[in-house]
Amino acid sequence: MRAPLRWVLWDVKDTLLKVRASVGEQYCKEAKRVGLNLNPVEVEAAFLKAYRHNSSRSPNYGISQGLDGRSWWIRVVRDTFSQCRVQDPALLNAMAHNLYYSFCDAENWEVFPDSKKTLERCSSLGLELGVVSNFDNRLKEILRVCGLLSHFSFLITSEKAGIAKPSPAIFEQALQICGVPAANVAHIGDHYLNDYLASRSVGLHGFLLDRDNKHKHPDLPAEHRLSSLEELPSQLQQHIN
Repeated sequence: MRAPLRWVLWDVKDTLLKVRASVGEQYCKEAKRVGLNLNPVEVEAAFLKAYRHNSSRSPNYGISQGLDGRSWWIRVVRDTFSQCRVQDPALLNAMAHNLYYSFCDAENWEVFPDSKKTLERCSSLGLELGVVSNFDNRLKEILRVCGLLSHFSFLITSEKAGIAKPSPAIFEQALQICGVPAANVAHIGDHYLNDYLASRSVGLHGFLLDRDNKHKHPDLPAEHRLSSLEELPSQLQQHIN
């Protein structure tokens, strides 16, 4: 007998919402506030380099090395501006601090048009909702200011969990909170490895959100790939009863 679905776990960034402007543009806006005129393209490239370097050196916000999300991001921002020839330590610290907290503002995020409607539809089907996200601990506030927090019974961030997707351990933490076997739980996200393969590896009903039709994996069944969140409720309904 098939186990009925009881929970849906959600990725957040690029699944339910996205950064409204490019990082280069947002960092340049902050730089302009302190009198610096920088090139967004150059800053974007510097950010990507700094992000990759720090992700490699200190994965998952450096939690295992005694860092936290805030100190990790401040290091990334400082490294980004340093590559753009900003050397004043006080200026670097001020911009890093301001940018860390400004990303909690709703104006920096865009909720996808299908997000709220789909969350509401899932709840109306009698499903409980939770978050499993590779994100720092600002996520709760970001979801609150974007009007999404009330839809969820719990949030697990990789910073809080101390482990990141695609590790099965973060999904196992979520299953402990759900209090049901993996067969009673679905997960939806936009990353093939971190969301789809990782959730399925622990027995969840994994779905891959592919808004831009960029995933061409031969082992991905058509019914597991969604081009819009609006397709999700009908897929879930097949597993409820």
